[in-house]
Amino acid sequence: MRYLHTMVRVKDVEASMNFYCNLLGMEETRRIESEKGRFTLIYLAPPQDVANAKAHKAPELELTYNWDPEEYTGGRNFGHLAYEVDDIYALCQKLMDAGVTINRPPRDGHMAFVRSPDGISIEFLQKGESLAPAEPWASMGNTGNW
Repeated sequence: MRYLHTMVRVKDVEASMNFYCNLLGMEETRRIESEKGRFTLIYLAPPQDVANAKAHKAPELELTYNWDPEEYTGGRNFGHLAYEVDDIYALCQKLMDAGVTINRPPRDGHMAFVRSPDGISIEFLQKGESLAPAEPWASMGNTGNW
């Protein structure tokens, strides 16, 4: 058995692509448009996994966009996506500067949580050892919604 992808439904392709690609740095590896099924599948991977994702169709994040309007609720019951990052403080600052709420700040230099535009919980874990506590993160509290 091998991991292939995680699928999340999205309501706004542009907002989701901005979040996952422009803010998080992921890259589109492939796209499938189904006129008959009235949906678009967009597969993404972090830069370090792009070659493998293109060659083996894994590991990827699948964004599913249904062309007919639907209201998705319960994103929290999905659980979360998790990504290892090179500098958790720098990424959280970039996201915060772009208006993304840091639901669980990286107070410990190790872990943080945010939500995508569609309410998907995303965990970031610092690569290697935790970074030393640093402001403003060390004194921030949780918003309690991660």
